Amino acid sequence: MANDTSKPSSTKQSIDNLKTSGFDRRMSIAKTSLNIGRRWAGNSVSGMFLNKEARTARNQVFMEAQANYLAEELGKLKGSVVKIGQMLAIYGEHILPPEITRALQTLNDDTATLSWPTMQQTLQQLLGEKLHELDVDTVPIGTASLAQVHRATVIATGEQVVLKIQYPGVADAINSDLALFKQLLRVSNIVPQTRSLDAWFEEIRDLLHHEVDYEAEAATTERFYDRLSNDPRYIIPKINRTYSKKRLLCMSYEPGITVVSEALQLLPHERRNAIGQAAIEIMMQEIFVWGEMQTDPNFGNYLVRVSENEGDIDKLVLLDFGAIRQFDNNLLTIAHGLLKAGYRHDHQAMMLAMTGYDFFDSMSDKVRSDMASLFLLATEPFSDPATNPDIPSDCLDKDDRYIWANSKLHSRLSIQATKAMQSFEFNLPPKEFMFISRKFIGAYTFLTVLDAYTDSDTLVKPYL
Repeated sequence: MANDTSKPSSTKQSIDNLKTSGFDRRMSIAKTSLNIGRRWAGNSVSGMFLNKEARTARNQVFMEAQANYLAEELGKLKGSVVKIGQMLAIYGEHILPPEITRALQTLNDDTATLSWPTMQQTLQQLLGEKLHELDVDTVPIGTASLAQVHRATVIATGEQVVLKIQYPGVADAINSDLALFKQLLRVSNIVPQTRSLDAWFEEIRDLLHHEVDYEAEAATTERFYDRLSNDPRYIIPKINRTYSKKRLLCMSYEPGITVVSEALQLLPHERRNAIGQAAIEIMMQEIFVWGEMQTDPNFGNYLVRVSENEGDIDKLVLLDFGAIRQFDNNLLTIAHGLLKAGYRHDHQAMMLAMTGYDFFDSMSDKVRSDMASLFLLATEPFSDPATNPDIPSDCLDKDDRYIWANSKLHSRLSIQATKAMQSFEFNLPPKEFMFISRKFIGAYTFLTVLDAYTDSDTLVKPYL
């Protein structure tokens, strides 16, 4: 829920309330289901007399239209329905038709704001008389599917804080929203109903219930604050417990600019390299030191505090510690093995590291070899250039630093992953590996936008 604090607050359309009652949301989704079902039936009847090729082309266009209509209707509801769609778009690309994934990716947090009287009433219920201790800006600086962020001042001390205020009723609507979402997909017939889809819905349920628990997010934020307090490259908001509740998070106001800000792009290249190196190093520590990761790959969860003095360090502001996933030691051991094999660009070592999970252990030698090749490509930015002749020549600078913007790594991975998944032996990867892979893809995007060059030795050698 990053906000470019170098710019004035936007003037979005404001609404007075959300459809958080079960009846309202059921009616909205029932209407959407009915419309999709009616259209689907009409398309089937009208396509009966077309040849196979024409019917396939027609169905492709129709599926795109249905998927876009689905995303548009879901976006009107806000709350966990939108978050469910976003999570499926991020993590469900292997179990959803591509048309659905593309449409769900259009779901946007940056929608209409909830009007101040409604938010003020929510704050009054949460804080009681303590609300009078704060001077709250009535115009939000950030919106999302589950919450809205307002700046405030602690009157007695002058401390500048932000209040992440959960929309009323969204936490209580999670289970019913999930049931409604599954019903919508079933009735509309646009997504196959599989055990994999059921498993993902259970995973999304757990993630959502964790994400709306701001007491847990406060504790996680404090852990990261303590871990990084002595590293001048990072800023973590400081939690203010006096005004924090289970549905309200109060923390220090940390200004900065977004990754896509023009001001950031105008920084000297070496300064952008340092920011990129810091961004990827924090991800490495999450996996290989702390065993817990912020799993949302959206680089909107970062701001950059640009130094006014060229000799000082530009700082990375890390936001939003709600979507945290913890990993067990078995998985972390495997991840270490994969990283070491990737650094050395060793295909045989990569195959040997792929043990300890049913997903790997059930593979034939051929599939395991194909997957090892895929992992070697995924770890290209972390490999030693001296041992990896497969790195494209235009992806390294004169100091052997990896040039992310030249790599086209995401598209190269997509092509190779598609080939690997065409095997009849391929099963859906464990959710933990999909979380990590999506986070890496988010990092690829971030570093490409920065046009950052990074040094693999600095990134990997601490974990060898």
